[in-house]
Amino acid sequence: MSMRRYILRRIPQLIPLCIFAIVINFTLMHLAPGSPIDYLVGGGEVVPKEYIEKLTREFGLDKPLHEQLLIYILNVFSGNLGTSYRYRTPVLQVILERVPNTLLLMTTSIMFAFVLGIFLGVSSSKRPYSLVDNLASTISVLGYSIPTFWLGMLLIIVFSVYLRWLPTMGMSTIGAQLEGWEAVIDTLRHLILPATTLGTTYLALYTRLTRASMLEELRKDYITTAWGKGLDDRAVYYRHAFRNAMLPVTTVLGLNLGLMLTGATLTETVFSWPGIGRLVYDSIITRDYPVLMGIFIIVSITVVLANFIVDILYAILDPRVRYK
Repeated sequence: MSMRRYILRRIPQLIPLCIFAIVINFTLMHLAPGSPIDYLVGGGEVVPKEYIEKLTREFGLDKPLHEQLLIYILNVFSGNLGTSYRYRTPVLQVILERVPNTLLLMTTSIMFAFVLGIFLGVSSSKRPYSLVDNLASTISVLGYSIPTFWLGMLLIIVFSVYLRWLPTMGMSTIGAQLEGWEAVIDTLRHLILPATTLGTTYLALYTRLTRASMLEELRKDYITTAWGKGLDDRAVYYRHAFRNAMLPVTTVLGLNLGLMLTGATLTETVFSWPGIGRLVYDSIITRDYPVLMGIFIIVSITVVLANFIVDILYAILDPRVRYK
């Protein structure tokens, strides 16, 4: 089957997956204990019952669950994700305001980890169990094992409290009226600690996965044939082994990119980074169901599309892959 026919066949399959994701997210949100009305009225002990009923009708919470679900699905496909209970503004607007901040943090973290992780993984595979390999493996295990929130607080204590080199939180200096390059540099200074914290986990993952994939490819017969032809190290490692070893790494990268819009709830909370992850945390605390469902639906659709793109990249990276 040609690539074009495969893509045209897969596109209609994406719609049922998106609908299924909407139904699951909606059901889980409404099965959770508590009500957003309780938060809005501060517990409701001294609030008139009529006012609570008015809010319930206003937000459509008085309707049966299946009716609420049908209305919500129709609204989603028309581009309406509802209105935030907390901000009293459209959910899509609330989310889009945070997206650039999250993309800046996530893109920096993932790309830093992806590039450095591949370099360390390939370097380790060239000399297994050497000093470089053992050092990279140790760093990877530590990076993957250390809790994100603990590492973030540790970096704040060292680089912000004691050394006073970097800011502790936020995305910009409070009260500073900066423009041009000064504003860019200020944002980059605020970005270093959260990006390093978040990127450490990704770095460990990409390093270990690249190393394992490279060692597996280097044991195969076509690599022995390449050495027998007299090819140099660069051709064997990068032109032959590396291209095939990138398949599982590409899969993980695609999944990570698909989850970019979720942000990093723990990291963004520790550093008060105004992104989607912090918005998820605040929405859970305030039981802002429309915002939570809006975020989860956007993320679900993004993951579906990311997997679709990864399938296409598989065929590009490995000509042996053929879709039937």
